[in-house]
Amino acid sequence: MSDLKRNTGGTGDAGSSREVPVLNSPRGGAWARGSGPGAKPKHFTGTIRRFMNFVGNERKGLLLIFLFLLTSSLLTLAGPYLIGEAVNAMTADNGKVNLRLLEMIILVLAAAYLADAVLNLLQSWLMAGVSQRIIGSLRRTLFGKLQKLPLGFFDGRRHGELMSRLSNDIDNVSQSLSLATVQLMAGVISITGSLIMMLVLSPLLTLATLITVPLVYVLARSITRKTRVLFKEQQAQLGKLNGHIEETITGMEVVKAFNRERKSMEEFNAVNDRMQEVGLKAQIYSGFLMPLLGVINNIGFAAVAIAGGILAVQGNITVGVIASFLSYSRQFVRPLNELANMYNVLQSGVAGAERVFEILDEPEESADTPGATPVSNPRGRVTFENVSFSYRSDVPILQGVSFDAPAGSSTALIGPTGSGKTTIVNLITRFYDVTEGRILLDGRDIREYTRESLRRCFGIVLQDTYLFSGTIRENILYGNPDASETSMREASTLANADRFIRRLPQGYDTMLSENGGNLSQGQRQLLAIARVILAEPAILILDEATSSIDTRTELHIQEALLRVMEGRTSFIIAHRLNTIRDADTIMYIDRGRIVEQGSHEDLLQKRGAYAELL
Repeated sequence: MSDLKRNTGGTGDAGSSREVPVLNSPRGGAWARGSGPGAKPKHFTGTIRRFMNFVGNERKGLLLIFLFLLTSSLLTLAGPYLIGEAVNAMTADNGKVNLRLLEMIILVLAAAYLADAVLNLLQSWLMAGVSQRIIGSLRRTLFGKLQKLPLGFFDGRRHGELMSRLSNDIDNVSQSLSLATVQLMAGVISITGSLIMMLVLSPLLTLATLITVPLVYVLARSITRKTRVLFKEQQAQLGKLNGHIEETITGMEVVKAFNRERKSMEEFNAVNDRMQEVGLKAQIYSGFLMPLLGVINNIGFAAVAIAGGILAVQGNITVGVIASFLSYSRQFVRPLNELANMYNVLQSGVAGAERVFEILDEPEESADTPGATPVSNPRGRVTFENVSFSYRSDVPILQGVSFDAPAGSSTALIGPTGSGKTTIVNLITRFYDVTEGRILLDGRDIREYTRESLRRCFGIVLQDTYLFSGTIRENILYGNPDASETSMREASTLANADRFIRRLPQGYDTMLSENGGNLSQGQRQLLAIARVILAEPAILILDEATSSIDTRTELHIQEALLRVMEGRTSFIIAHRLNTIRDADTIMYIDRGRIVEQGSHEDLLQKRGAYAELL
């Protein structure tokens, strides 16, 4: 099943099941535009609100963190007040220092700072766990969503770009979450507490401090409005870069064979330079924020110092109050600066979250129909009744296709590229659903079966089979994870794979590189056949399974395939006539219609399209 998902369309039907969805997917265009250069976040607050659904499961942890932050902030707020009292203790009683009071204040102040440090350590430790659990849940949700999306979705997207959303975008969300959550809660508490203490100490000095608030707001809003667009584009360019890297590494043999190294490097440089340009602009704009905020803060401190000096000269406040007030004003302004800067960082996280939610919003495979039942004891009879299919209403792929494949029979599909051969296979396995007509399995519409049980009826061998990184044993057992060691070795023997496997240094424990790159094409095919044999499917699908290997290996594979096909309904897509000559029925398909069908001898006697291939 994984093979067909990986290679939808095969080599003989690329136009019908790969290229059409890429160009004409109803959602593909909008999805691509949403990630394109210069795209703005569509719903900033909506994305934040939606992300809170993932945060909700960590309410208890966040509540505990909030209590730690609240206690820590209260201790921090006590610091400036105690400092002011210490200053007053040194200037009271005609300049004589009240040592006893001063010692008591210093001890309390030290205890407060020590407790604050412990609480900060605890809340940081808790926040690390909470944030990672939230991000882990988001990552599982996204990966789970990918398993539920139809093949058309993957046909229209670069795999590297999808990987970027699963890794880089979620990492940005993680970093923003870790910083933003703590800073937001701590900032709100600190600002509120500092404001209350300043009002208690001196309402007039509080007004002098508040003159900086609108300036901070205007500055932060103007800068973050620009960086929001830049961070969004930076993530889009990173996805393109990852897509290009993934394609180049996967197709390195083709790159070198056609001497395209320089062209590949030029394409890489173009995307990399654009990403560098966008990233530089984003960092420059965001870098403006803190220095300008520092200027605004200095203006505020100057206003407080001037107003405090005037009030002290007039005898309205003490020097200790001024000392306390300056500390409180710093505690009031610092969170404002941090929140303004955090909003800048938040842009990157929101951009990443938006790109993740774009995938989560994609339509999944249609749900099983109400009352759908599992397939039980499938015999393998497949019937097409006037089946039509198209990706777009104006581009038909199959038109009125009807045929009956009895249980245990073999049916060969031949025809020019793009005629609809692999589309027929994709409809049988319900990777796509018919537009008109219906497909029957053992006399019952396949839509009346659960999709999961239906697909267990099929075993698929493709021209470019896919093997996973892992041992040979693990790749064969992929067809039936519960199979015994004996069954696995018997399947390998039937597939003519056991002999070459035992000659390997580690035998069945030999590690395979990605897609079995350390094996020959023929060996990979034999492992794929062994995997299918172990799955014991009722219906076998062979999509150009022997087209890219040498004649000697082809004989071994054909021998193995004949064993697998025995007693099973088989569909064979091939261009080599020697691989389909013995099929019970041969169907010549052209432009989505069955032009001819019959046995090899019958079609030769008709002297039609099939006979012209000889």
